[in-house]
Amino acid sequence: MSLTDTSRFGVFRTATFRLTLAFVAAIIGGMVLQFVLLFVQMTHFESERSSGILHREADVLVQETPERLEYQVRERASNELRVVINWVGLFDGHYHHIAGDLKAWPEGLTVDGKVHRLTLSPTDDAPYEMRFLAVKVPGGRILVLAHSLHLLSELHYMIRPGALLSVFPVVMFALLTGVVLSHRALARVKTMHEAIDRIMQGDVHERLPAGRERDELERLAGSVNRMLDRLEHLMDEIRDVGNDIAHDLRTPLSRVRARLERATSSPHDADYLNSVIEQATQDLDQCFSVITALLRIGEIENGRRRAGFAYVNLGDLVADIVDLYEPIAETNGLVLTSLVVAAPASDALVTFGDRDLLVEVLANLLDNAMKFTPSDGHVTVSVTPGPGVINLRVADTGIGIPEAEREAVLGRFYRSDKSRHVPGSGLGLSLVMAILRLHGVELAIADGDGTAATRGCAFEMIFQASSSPEPA
Repeated sequence: MSLTDTSRFGVFRTATFRLTLAFVAAIIGGMVLQFVLLFVQMTHFESERSSGILHREADVLVQETPERLEYQVRERASNELRVVINWVGLFDGHYHHIAGDLKAWPEGLTVDGKVHRLTLSPTDDAPYEMRFLAVKVPGGRILVLAHSLHLLSELHYMIRPGALLSVFPVVMFALLTGVVLSHRALARVKTMHEAIDRIMQGDVHERLPAGRERDELERLAGSVNRMLDRLEHLMDEIRDVGNDIAHDLRTPLSRVRARLERATSSPHDADYLNSVIEQATQDLDQCFSVITALLRIGEIENGRRRAGFAYVNLGDLVADIVDLYEPIAETNGLVLTSLVVAAPASDALVTFGDRDLLVEVLANLLDNAMKFTPSDGHVTVSVTPGPGVINLRVADTGIGIPEAEREAVLGRFYRSDKSRHVPGSGLGLSLVMAILRLHGVELAIADGDGTAATRGCAFEMIFQASSSPEPA
């Protein structure tokens, strides 16, 4: 079905129209319930009113003398008997008629002082219901009063057509409103479909019309746009990473090829061939290190290492890593120190994470610090507890990182102008960022502990403290 056919006939299949139908059904159900309650209330009200009239008139007539009562019944001398009471009859103790227009005893009527609703079936008319009251009066006789239900029937007759007539315009108005709203919603969906088609055809810069995100559809479009922005950013990163990988692998592979070609072009002695093989091996190791680092970053960013999380004491971790790197620092003429601030609680330096990955973070940061810090420099690793957090800082007195490049150095394969002479792949800090993101830790780069000429660099991390009494 084409988009035009969808716009023409799909309005009746939209969620808005289906919601309108449900709303119409709810309106009809509410109207039916309203009229049922109205009928019940009217019936109850008329029943109570009729019972009150019969009891009130009976109480008055019971006080009359037998002669006066018979006269009242025979002649309908009072206004109530003429207007309010439809039928009245006076019977003896054996239910024989004495006076009044009610000639025969109603079938099913008992003399108990209660109002009874009975159906009469006259020979020349259709059956109808009336309310009867039979009471004993002086002289051993029985007075029967009857009140018809014609008023209730008339009310029902008037309300029923009105109820049926009111349903039709309400339903039509609701349906028309549903069609209009559905058409508007479908038009917006059509615009989004067209934008999605353009995106699928390769226009990755296209976005859905989100407006001000005032309703659910616009908020959904806004979320999709943010997802597309993220996907475009990731695609750009993948393209850049691919270019960087090709650039970084091309140089060592070209060197390997050139050396091997020179080695095979003419006879050489064994020492020369061994040196060529050794240099080729080093270049290939550099290629493998790049590939291994990329695979490592991908594995960490996929979140597969969270299964190895446990409670880690950062104070003990820093002490272990500093003991490991201290001989290397002395060999390079550097002073490596650790500063672990004492905490009042025994678990104030405990966080939840993967110990091996955190060791890798500190190892990369210390490698960078010692690599870019000249002899007689200082490298300091400090751990400081805070309210609910742990501050971990690795600072040096090396060449530092310019403020304009501090965000860029966290990307893959980025090499600062100051560091291009130092061997490396440019993936160390990318690996650090991947591990810290896995732990939910933000990394900030600031000035180090150096002088004005060589301020150095400081990597500052804030971990969430855990309350485990048994740190791992």
